[in-house]
Amino acid sequence: MKRTIFYVILMSLGCALAAHAGEEIRFTTVLENGITPVKNQNRSGTCWSYATIGFLEAELLRTTGKVYDLSEMFVASKDYVDCAEYHVRMHGNSRFSEGGSADDVLEVIDRHGICPEEAMARPGSMIGDTLANFTEFFATLEPYVASIAKGNSSKLTTQWKVGLQGILDAYLGECPERFTYEGKQYTPKTFARMLGIDKHNYVSITSFTHHPMYEQFVIEAPYKWRPRPSWNVTLDEMMSTIDTALKNGYTVCWGGDVSEDGFTRTGLGIAADIEHADDLTGSDAARWLKLSKAEKAESLKQLGAQTPELVATQELRQERFDNWQSTYDHVMVIYGIARDQNGREYYMVKNSWGETGEYHGIWYMSKTYIALNTTYIFLNKNAVQKDVRKKLGF
Repeated sequence: MKRTIFYVILMSLGCALAAHAGEEIRFTTVLENGITPVKNQNRSGTCWSYATIGFLEAELLRTTGKVYDLSEMFVASKDYVDCAEYHVRMHGNSRFSEGGSADDVLEVIDRHGICPEEAMARPGSMIGDTLANFTEFFATLEPYVASIAKGNSSKLTTQWKVGLQGILDAYLGECPERFTYEGKQYTPKTFARMLGIDKHNYVSITSFTHHPMYEQFVIEAPYKWRPRPSWNVTLDEMMSTIDTALKNGYTVCWGGDVSEDGFTRTGLGIAADIEHADDLTGSDAARWLKLSKAEKAESLKQLGAQTPELVATQELRQERFDNWQSTYDHVMVIYGIARDQNGREYYMVKNSWGETGEYHGIWYMSKTYIALNTTYIFLNKNAVQKDVRKKLGF
């Protein structure tokens, strides 16, 4: 009997959706800048490394016309050493996890250099997988670091670092001290210099009202363990910075929230106005809240191009950040602009989940979604428009 009632409810909801179904979204590309192929971070919390490396590869493509394939695992390995050392110095009163930010990648390259993908063990290969898989790796690494950081030792020896490196090498492979690339010998640092990657050429920009405008502050986001500051500008200036960069041939590294109902696993990000979406689907708010994320995504897909969106304001953005509705949990690369058949504009975004979804690893994220859910953007400082650069003093 219960099963029958369940199917009746599902059929009723399906009929309501069909009755109010919108038009399937059709995208027209407005502009598209060059990027390197989509990669797959698989079972690893390394979107920050994959996205920022993808962003830097796009920078090299823009400046040299050459496609480079740089090693995300080299960056991850070196960053975890830096993070562990910081965590131990803080006696465990900091975050040690798989996550990170765009700043981490540039800091690693500045301190340790970088190598091509071919110079490191392939992701996952150390445990017989074909892609990165941190399930066993971090279940081993995290408690090891915690045991040192929160241990009872009155004086630490340096041997804990040897043990740390042993775990990293066992799961990620050893980072090369020297390697050959296109017939030339390099160290990671000389390779980085050859590529011309300089952390001083890049800036992080955000937009919040709990800090003064046009000054720098460290964003209060859990995965940003390095105390690297971001420049604070208005919401309109942050959004126009993205548009200006794209129109001048630059890509933008984006860090923000993808846990919203309007972000689907099939390639779409819309800041859905759920209250009005409920009206269109024939589903009241109470029923909407009981739907699974997959069911919500299907409902929004049914609405398609008719999905109503919230209005992005500085006040709403701040409110969502303060009440934890908008968090920092993913990093991707913005590389283009598209419009749907109703004129709504979207950013074309390269993800690191492999060639999944309807657009083979590319997401179409509405400008409103980006405006409300951006933690920071990271880009070449020369891509920032002149009036904003003047206000920020660079």
